[in-house]
Amino acid sequence: MAYDSLSSFVERLDREGELLRIREPAQVDLEIAAAADVESKTKGGGKALLFEKPVDAAGVPYAFPVLINGYGSAKRMGLALGREDVGEIGAEVEALVRAKPPAGVAEAWKLLRQGLELRHARPVSVGRGACQEVIHRVEDGGRGLAEIPVLKTWPKDGGPFLTLPQVITEDPETKERNVGMYRIQVLGPWEAALHWQLHKVGARHGKKYREMGKPMPVAVALGGDPANAFAATAPLPDGIDEYMFAGFLRKKSVTFVPAVSQPIEVPADADFILEGTVDPTGEGVDEGPFGDHTGFYTPVDKYPRFRVTAITHRKKAIYPATVVGKPPMEDFWLGSASVRILLPVLKMNFPELVDLALPAEGVFHNMVFVSLKKQYPYQAFKLMHGLWGAGQMMFSKIIVAVDAEVNVHDTSEVLFYLGANIEPQRDMIFIQGPSDSLDHATTLPHCGSHVGIDATRKLKGEGYTRDWPEECRTTPEAAARARELLAVARRMG
Repeated sequence: MAYDSLSSFVERLDREGELLRIREPAQVDLEIAAAADVESKTKGGGKALLFEKPVDAAGVPYAFPVLINGYGSAKRMGLALGREDVGEIGAEVEALVRAKPPAGVAEAWKLLRQGLELRHARPVSVGRGACQEVIHRVEDGGRGLAEIPVLKTWPKDGGPFLTLPQVITEDPETKERNVGMYRIQVLGPWEAALHWQLHKVGARHGKKYREMGKPMPVAVALGGDPANAFAATAPLPDGIDEYMFAGFLRKKSVTFVPAVSQPIEVPADADFILEGTVDPTGEGVDEGPFGDHTGFYTPVDKYPRFRVTAITHRKKAIYPATVVGKPPMEDFWLGSASVRILLPVLKMNFPELVDLALPAEGVFHNMVFVSLKKQYPYQAFKLMHGLWGAGQMMFSKIIVAVDAEVNVHDTSEVLFYLGANIEPQRDMIFIQGPSDSLDHATTLPHCGSHVGIDATRKLKGEGYTRDWPEECRTTPEAAARARELLAVARRMG
């Protein structure tokens, strides 16, 4: 289903018993983030939190409530995307690309794009939207970004950061749109810093504007249908418009309106829109530190200065936020949903691939577990190299491959086979490649080593000369009788 606003999603969470309303005043400086950190680490991700009375450090209230941990469970991810289970979307994606088997990953993505277009997911434009019920322009003065309850999440953060923004840019030549989720540090009422990393499409668009010597129009959407923000986090390749993907997810095209101060379109259902420019000829501004999803602070670095020219919002807007840090946290559920939805595209190119998981402890790129149907020697290594060449999988530091029957979503089970099935010198490969810009462990920024570990059963052709031992397993009959005996004993106390 499609939500016409963030408030309609909040109402759905409330009806489903997935929302906890915080009616006491809570400070945007650390307090709200600390509560979300605690809640997200409870079993199953806890509840979504709606802070109805956010206040600043002096106790002055904001006009807008704050929603946090809204995506923070398997059930809420399904609710956000209008399904009982996000696996249903994976099946829909598989159906789109199944008709004509692709020759490679690039063709699979092309087929997916064509399928999305056939599903009438293309965005549509209208004259005016709810996101522009209230308009503030920089020339009129006012408090600007200070009106929004932007959170400071960790004590040593460089300031308040927007953490669920949909940053909208366009290629100045092709006019193709990109939507990325890049954190934004508030520097003043009408000024911020955009953290788009070296490998991101937003940075590439900025480079083109810099070469042309032209100001770059940028819009930032906050809120609206939760499918929009999710699409901004999804690891989609070039050529697939994130809002087109959102339209597919919500089964309804995203509606756009012209921005009021920049030549760019913005989603009409958003709760807030920030409009402005990046001056490509100017020097970057200090951004950070920031307590990141790695669980560590990322240091101060230079990033583009975002000069806000207008802020528009709904009359009854809700500010969406998340807090990242040492896992498990809300972002784990976002990443897991992306894997389940887009896994069919990878499986079309890697037929041996059974399942893939990003364990919470690996904070996305640090660790990947894959299971495969192994038919020939070194097939696990072949799969690893293919995955490292697939989009953002290039950042994966550790890939662990296991046999098809191993549940990659059970970290304990994977670690058992990792310990049992590998001979380190034989079963590990190392490569050099691009690394996540947020990875503090690499000797140099943006590049480092990656390791693949083959924890599958070994074949003769892989240098294993002994007979692989059989695992200890009881009979199905004995297992069934054991469950029966234990159940009776528990009933009798």
